[in-house]
Amino acid sequence: MKPVFQSEVIEIKELGDERGFLSVVEENKTIPFEIKRVFYIYGTKEGVRRGFHGHFKTRQALIAVTGSCKIHLDNLSRKEEVLLDSPTKILILEPNDWHEMYDFSPDCVLLVLASHHYDSEDYIRDYDNFVEIYNG
Repeated sequence: MKPVFQSEVIEIKELGDERGFLSVVEENKTIPFEIKRVFYIYGTKEGVRRGFHGHFKTRQALIAVTGSCKIHLDNLSRKEEVLLDSPTKILILEPNDWHEMYDFSPDCVLLVLASHHYDSEDYIRDYDNFVEIYNG
């Protein structure tokens, strides 16, 4: 059995005054890894679910910079639903968590910071295969 790391939600500080707000994210400080890739998901239609995969090595930090969405997590030891509804709430997503993203608000922009560059070989896209890898 591969080691199981626990995904977790962290809160970051919100700095602001009458002019507005600012939140800071730094690699190897706020985010516990080096950031090699940044992408964002937006314009997701109502009722659409995204994700449906796990990874071998890539760690991610997910931030709903505007709007909200839910993330279903499953690391075979626990199943959990996380609501991302604030730009100060960050989900540190470990590779061993099968994840599905859903219930996107119309204005949701989900920012993803990844520890590795895109590599199709890093994705586990079949749930039964995921179970075999992380449970076998």
